[in-house]
Amino acid sequence: MTDLLLPADFFGFQSLLSDDEQKELLALREFLESEIKPHVNAAWASAEFPHDLIPKFAEADIVGRSYDWEGRPRASRLYTGFQAMELSRVDPSMATFLGVHNGLAMGSIMILGSEEQRQRWIPSMMQMQTIGAFGLTEPEGGSDVARGMRTTARRDGDSWVLNGAKRWIGNGTFADVVVVFARDEADDQVKTFVVEKGTPGFTATKIEDKFALRTVQNADLTFTDCRIPAENKLEDGNTFKDVNKVLKVTRGGVAWSGVGCQLGAYEVAVAYAKERHQFGKAIGSFQLIQDLLARMLGNVTASLGMTVRLSQLQETDELRDDQAALAKSYVTARGRETVGWARELFGGNGIVLDFDVVRYFNDAEALYSYEGTREMNTLIVGRSITGMSAFV
Repeated sequence: MTDLLLPADFFGFQSLLSDDEQKELLALREFLESEIKPHVNAAWASAEFPHDLIPKFAEADIVGRSYDWEGRPRASRLYTGFQAMELSRVDPSMATFLGVHNGLAMGSIMILGSEEQRQRWIPSMMQMQTIGAFGLTEPEGGSDVARGMRTTARRDGDSWVLNGAKRWIGNGTFADVVVVFARDEADDQVKTFVVEKGTPGFTATKIEDKFALRTVQNADLTFTDCRIPAENKLEDGNTFKDVNKVLKVTRGGVAWSGVGCQLGAYEVAVAYAKERHQFGKAIGSFQLIQDLLARMLGNVTASLGMTVRLSQLQETDELRDDQAALAKSYVTARGRETVGWARELFGGNGIVLDFDVVRYFNDAEALYSYEGTREMNTLIVGRSITGMSAFV
């Protein structure tokens, strides 16, 4: 199956997939190249979400592959990792849209919801008839949101009443359901709720003038005496430790997206190096250009190796929080280097959207920051190394 490998998969990690998985991955790659890639630059430039592509994603049957569901067993963790990589290789914005819907929102319901709650929301989310979002980060609470969460929940008869605000919520402007975390006034514990679009007291406002992942519709959410049914509290979402059960899984997905972003930048850089001529020959024949390409490929290969091992540990339920944190922080940091070198190779053309690389360059900044900043993830790793916490 070596003919299916991407040239940037220098050590052939994709060959660890089964033959059927590799064929399925190739079909996904062809779908993304033909159906999605032609639209990504226009969507990124306009900062508008291409809603007409949602049915295409539904038809491609790529949602929910991480979960066992009726009539369809889950795919291997390694395959779903490569799936996230392929999505981000074409467009980190669309990979983020799907990661929020498929990983964070659906994942919260699958992991923390009761069977009745899963049956209520998951089937339509699988079909992408219901789109999900994930409301954790707050205007004054990013890295310290676990202790500093200000959004509150109060039980009132057969309802919960939410008050507060969330920020940077991907898919937030158009999501049909938003998984929202709020501190219970009764016991000071963080509980998990599902708020449906149109609920009185709930508003979503698009964050404008964003220069990374521009296609992703990030929103400010506000909750003003927002009353939701008691059955919309996820049954097993009762502390922040429960939130971390979701984040440990999705943090690995961000690492895979970081690999894909690097891959996309590397591939357009290689193509440009072969076709761009200066001083009478292709710039790919110059030593300094080859040095840049070799450094990029080294980052891609190291990052891919780390994420492959991460998925193998997930498969056997051995992945630890500190391992997921190291993968996310390392891969996205190397991603910043890789896209920077790619942009450098393009010279002035590197800041023109027509050449794609500026999109990867900007999007890498968002991947570097969300799902835990590099600094916070390194503190998780540092605590594991030393046995001492350096958190404030």
